[in-house]
Amino acid sequence: MATNIGMMDSAYFVGRNEILTWINDRLHLNLSRVEEAASGAVQCQMLDMTFPGVVPMHKVNFDAKNEYEMIQNYKVLQDVFNKLKITKPLEISRLVKGRPLDNLEFLQWLKRFCDSINGGIMNENYNPVERRSRGGKERSVKGSNKMPKSLQTNNNHPPPNSSSVGLTKASGPKPAKAAEVQALSKELTDLKLSTDLLEKERDFYFSKLRDVELLCQTPELEDLPIVVAVKKILYATDANESALEDAQEYLNQSLGVEAEGNGELEEEEEEKTQAEAVTNNNTE
Repeated sequence: MATNIGMMDSAYFVGRNEILTWINDRLHLNLSRVEEAASGAVQCQMLDMTFPGVVPMHKVNFDAKNEYEMIQNYKVLQDVFNKLKITKPLEISRLVKGRPLDNLEFLQWLKRFCDSINGGIMNENYNPVERRSRGGKERSVKGSNKMPKSLQTNNNHPPPNSSSVGLTKASGPKPAKAAEVQALSKELTDLKLSTDLLEKERDFYFSKLRDVELLCQTPELEDLPIVVAVKKILYATDANESALEDAQEYLNQSLGVEAEGNGELEEEEEEKTQAEAVTNNNTE
């Protein structure tokens, strides 16, 4: 069971659209952004589909909006990780912030992990909508099209009193609200631009790492100590520890052996020179 996947694994080159399609097709959702899965509920249900009966779905809150509610979902997910002996660390404090890159990387890992269990084949006997339902009441999931019962009631039975009708006719954003909406729209646009720049920068550095990896795989170079040291860093799977120290230790040991060998050659040359000098003196 592959639980730790290195950052150079092909899993981390899967795009957002493919991840969203994977989630929406399997769970019958309509997510448009990866950060909509920041609550942890989607991740719990993906593991519920992959390992039926392991996830206590009645504890998963699909309506989670606040961080403390999301954290409860991730606690459920952590318990499932422990049951399945999954050693990947859950960086909950980062995931609940809803940052696109953090959530994308986690979902990329999740897809790679689930595909390694079932070969990417969808469980046709799994009913995701039914599994999200408890006690006859289906919980709403962001991206679903189900209308809350309270809204259905209001639509089917509009209030008859004149004051309510007057409020309906006067509906519309007030000037202060309109300014707030405009400010939020501008902030959203700025955030999208920032996200696009971050993704371009990420792709740039990933391409650099990929070039380094291909160079390290050259048959004439792959056994050189410096290349082996670089590959130790590239293929490190522990996200909490740096592989630099291990690579440096290996490199120092390799260079130390070479230095010792060079020292022996120098000593042999020096002894040979001294022997020749003694021979010449005796001859004279």
